[in-house]
Amino acid sequence: MKPTPSQTVGPFYGYALPYPGGGELAPAGHPDAVVVHGFVYDGAGEPVPDALLEFWQADPGGGLDGEPGSMRKDQVNRSFAGRDLVRFTGFARVATDADGQWAVRTFRPGATGPGRVPYISVCVFARGLLHHLYTRIYFEDSASDPLLASLEPDRRATLVATAGPGGTHRLDIHLQGERETVFLEFR
Repeated sequence: MKPTPSQTVGPFYGYALPYPGGGELAPAGHPDAVVVHGFVYDGAGEPVPDALLEFWQADPGGGLDGEPGSMRKDQVNRSFAGRDLVRFTGFARVATDADGQWAVRTFRPGATGPGRVPYISVCVFARGLLHHLYTRIYFEDSASDPLLASLEPDRRATLVATAGPGGTHRLDIHLQGERETVFLEFR
């Protein structure tokens, strides 16, 4: 038998996988909350309106365990009803909107050990991709990270969110092209 060729999947992410409050890791109005947001662009620089992004991060103290039970289930149909907005899981899942925009309200992650620089891990699912893509979001004070230090300044900039007003941070994700985001390979 011949192997089955890879096929693209989607675009159905926005239908089946997001859940209410998927990007709300921190409660609205919490004094330590930050909003990390941006757009997903294709190789031609056009917004991708049907991408799905997953985020994983440490809690503000650097812990990676997350709090079990922070997801509420609907007692009737057992579907996810959203977060309880009390316990921090370190996981978020959001779809891009019609303009390719995404946003997550969270806490800045803490360092997971001595000498480590905090970051948010991101997994990108989008039409036309045979495999999902992995990248990271660093904050502007992360220059000492070995991965960032190994990159040329223009490539490094694709991983560092720009601080904005009111505790916001912006990082656009470019799937291809001149401004392509640095993607990581896991083995």
